[in-house]
Amino acid sequence: MPIVTIQITREGSTPGASAATAEEKAALIKGVSQLLLDVLNKPLTSTFVVIDEVETENWGRGGLPVEQFRQQQDANPPR
Repeated sequence: MPIVTIQITREGSTPGASAATAEEKAALIKGVSQLLLDVLNKPLTSTFVVIDEVETENWGRGGLPVEQFRQQQDANPPR
């Protein structure tokens, strides 16, 4: 019985969206379940997928809250 947890920030994939859509979440669930079937031969009916959406204020990278990290990256793009 595999249990997969996917953590994403609570923001949409398109401008104006505040979270992943139901369709996007369904695609994640289907894709992860299919991957476990293909690689580990785990039946779709025994795979559990949990999607945990985290507010961006509770997400960090590089020692900074994610919004500050992104601003820093935008100001100093890789060469």
